[in-house]
Amino acid sequence: MPKIIENLPERLIEEARRQAWEGGYTAVTIRSVAAACGVGVGTVYNYFPSKDALLAAFLLADWKDCLQAMENAKTACPQCVEVLRAMCREVRRYLVRHRAIFRDPAAAQAVSPVISRYHGLLRDQLAVPLMSFCADEDHARFLAEALLTWTVEGWEEDRMLPLLEKLL
Repeated sequence: MPKIIENLPERLIEEARRQAWEGGYTAVTIRSVAAACGVGVGTVYNYFPSKDALLAAFLLADWKDCLQAMENAKTACPQCVEVLRAMCREVRRYLVRHRAIFRDPAAAQAVSPVISRYHGLLRDQLAVPLMSFCADEDHARFLAEALLTWTVEGWEEDRMLPLLEKLL
């Protein structure tokens, strides 16, 4: 009789996250995650077809948390500059939290086609909280693109905010 493990997908995701934070992209393997969770490799494949799918699961969950924090900030303080400040802070927090993956050359090679495919989606998601401050959707997308690009390049909030405000 197979053993039943409560919340196994979540446990697998958390273990992959822990391994990625400690050792980067290359440290995570289906085998190491399975062993740490006390299951067979095939069991992991029942939930995630690949290592990249397993990593994408926690990256996506964390990105959704980031977007929710931005929306919460907009609800709490709907002034434009405060929304921009919260957005800068959340995107930076996300990047810092996952720097072990984003800075790993093996990860860059593996996920660069995926990132380029989803870049527009990320930009459009960032544009949503900006819609009420912008003249139109294209304006919000342009502002979101600037925020995303500058944050990825390592710009500090104090450098970005005055420029983002001018773009409004």
